Amino acid sequence: MTKITGTTKLLGVIGHPVEHSLSPLMHNAAISELGLDYVYLPFPIAPDNLEIAIAGFAAIGVTGFSVTIPHKQAIMPLLSEITPVAQAIGAVNTVTRQNQRWIGTNTDIEGFIAPLQTTYQQDWSQKVAVILGNGGAARAVVAGCYQLGFAEIYVVGRNEQRLIEFRDSWGSSPIAEKLQVYTWASLAKLIPQAHLLVNTTPIGMYPQVENSPLSVAEMADLPQGAIAYDLIYIPQPTKFLQQAQNQGAIAIDGLEMLVQQGAAALKIWLQIETVPVEIMRQALRQHLGL
Repeated sequence: MTKITGTTKLLGVIGHPVEHSLSPLMHNAAISELGLDYVYLPFPIAPDNLEIAIAGFAAIGVTGFSVTIPHKQAIMPLLSEITPVAQAIGAVNTVTRQNQRWIGTNTDIEGFIAPLQTTYQQDWSQKVAVILGNGGAARAVVAGCYQLGFAEIYVVGRNEQRLIEFRDSWGSSPIAEKLQVYTWASLAKLIPQAHLLVNTTPIGMYPQVENSPLSVAEMADLPQGAIAYDLIYIPQPTKFLQQAQNQGAIAIDGLEMLVQQGAAALKIWLQIETVPVEIMRQALRQHLGL
């Protein structure tokens, strides 16, 4: 356990809810291994309190923090600078304090593509990705699928107006050429085409562990051998991944994405080039009994 003193520097994660987050466990394990005088804390912040909370963080000298649902887009107007990668995604998941200014970036792309690049190396150029949800996390997944070279990227949501805004927000970016948006009613024709099916919604997250964004019938058309990827990491596996595995799909949970995006964030906050990724991974797996 990190020894906390009057000189200990603060890091943390903001979200609503945030009590389910394993980021403190992971980051504090890394901080302890590195022998640094930091502590990483969870901060439950309701949307109405976001602006005052960020001002408070500046006042007490917080070094940096992670951003999770539902703040990844709402926080952007409150920051002094946003990196090009976060601007392209349109969402921030990592904030650092530099020269009395808040700098926002996004390490979710690195986290998302890591297991697809390492464990499932393949040519994605003829493949189709179907992404459930059109929030901040979905933006990083779209950018990640584009970076991997997917031929088609389909984003599915429930609100047609929000989907149109999502599509239009990419502007003249090359990502826009590969991106198509659909309402939930189109799932029956999209699921059979999916080589990669990603859940970016919070449906199925603790404590609503019996929920899934898809019904059993909707999941039934997922091709055998497709990859189902849930960004949620509690519970393991999620209902969504259980359904996918029952159809013969390969399942990836959000744990490795959590580790890899967290490692990238820690490098930024601590201004170091190497962090103990394996220690972070082991801390999570031990906690989850894996």
